[in-house]
Amino acid sequence: MLSFLIAMLMTLSCTCGENPAIKATLSNKGLQYGKHVVAGLIQEMLKHVTFPDISGAIDIHVGKIHYTFTGVTITKCDFPEPSVMFSQEHNGLTASISGFNAALTGRWKTSFGILHDSGSFSMVIFNLGVTSEVALGMDANGHPSVTSISCNARIGDANVRFRGGASWVFNKFVGYFKRQMIEEMERQVCPVVHESIDSLEYHLQTMNGIAAHHSLTHISYDVDQVLTLDLPLNDSPIVSASSLKFGLKGEFYSTKTHKEPPFVAKPFNLTEQPGYMVSLGLSEFTLNSASYGYFSAGALEALITDSMIPPFSPVHLNTSSMGLFIPELPKRFPGLAMNLQVYARESPVFSIQSGAVKLDVQVCVKAVAIAPNGTQIPLFKLNADSELSGKMLIADELLKGSVMLDNLTLALVSSEVGPVKIAALESALKGALKIGVLPQVNAKLEKGFILPRMKHAQLVNSVLTVEEGFIAVSSDALILPGGSLI
Repeated sequence: MLSFLIAMLMTLSCTCGENPAIKATLSNKGLQYGKHVVAGLIQEMLKHVTFPDISGAIDIHVGKIHYTFTGVTITKCDFPEPSVMFSQEHNGLTASISGFNAALTGRWKTSFGILHDSGSFSMVIFNLGVTSEVALGMDANGHPSVTSISCNARIGDANVRFRGGASWVFNKFVGYFKRQMIEEMERQVCPVVHESIDSLEYHLQTMNGIAAHHSLTHISYDVDQVLTLDLPLNDSPIVSASSLKFGLKGEFYSTKTHKEPPFVAKPFNLTEQPGYMVSLGLSEFTLNSASYGYFSAGALEALITDSMIPPFSPVHLNTSSMGLFIPELPKRFPGLAMNLQVYARESPVFSIQSGAVKLDVQVCVKAVAIAPNGTQIPLFKLNADSELSGKMLIADELLKGSVMLDNLTLALVSSEVGPVKIAALESALKGALKIGVLPQVNAKLEKGFILPRMKHAQLVNSVLTVEEGFIAVSSDALILPGGSLI
């Protein structure tokens, strides 16, 4: 019952002492939805459960009749919705069910000396109640732990009927058999609960689609061929009367260099939203670690050719057109095509402010002319520093936004073709970005992107706000038809 609710925690390891870059909160609303889903899944699973054999003996004064009940299976059950609550006392969860009724069938075998007999039996158990308490924390190695700390199981009553063989004899001893079977089944319930919780980590690690790389100490997701996202726990989860909170490292790394960025995550406060099932806070550290990962891998570079310039642009990438800004260029290299080699000088920096996300980008631009034989002729080199700002929101279950250019400055680093009219070139580039590039980008952002989702679940009724230093998302969740997370 509890495995669905603590699955995420069990897949994570710990990086204690650091500020979490990602924070998550499971509210009581989310807990209650989770237990409702799990109740339905457990009822389906119980149809396929076979109980261990039950053995014993009856003393009839002249000897003992030894018996074994085998192949005990559930043919029908009434599984009531469980009660699940956060437990501050144990920093975990308390789950209980009561009023569970089930019909079972199986085979019986007896032996008395050299006499053997067998047949079938049916049984109905009434009012099974189970209470289980689970503590969430970390083990001695700093890894997360999920510990079953208590369990209690009681069966109210049962009816048993034997068929076949000498069943007419055993039906006279139903009272004795019934009590023994009830006691044995009560003893078997809690070990199954403890074993299920103890083995939960192993089962989660073997689930398809949990993570790209997963071990006892580590979980990471490959974003692409360049970047991976590490999501270890920063500390033990914190359980209150109304929520479960935990923090994640949330750091992107280059798969090539795995270099640590020259900055650390700053603390931020994610406000609990009890009206939603889950809340998530994504700090600017996570975004900046992604840009640093791409930068350290040398992935932030591009080649711009004239084919990428809109046909309606008044300026194109050739020596004749660029003569507007570099008078010597068409004289020395008439009629040649040009390319621009653009690469980041520094890692781009995200700054999340209330209501807006800002991005500072510093690049170097190397211009070359393409000779008829394909030789690249160096022309000039510029430094370009730009500042952009954007807005983000979730609407119609899509992530949408807009971006605008706040500032752009050019500086000449070197020139092989004489003076460059930097002011004119800067003005033209600003106009090209505002008229030709950003409208296309904003058109795509306005259409929106589908929110990330797990294999069998998706976020619904999501709300995104941009806070000081982090992005907050509050959402409900929906388990898709046929889905199972345990």
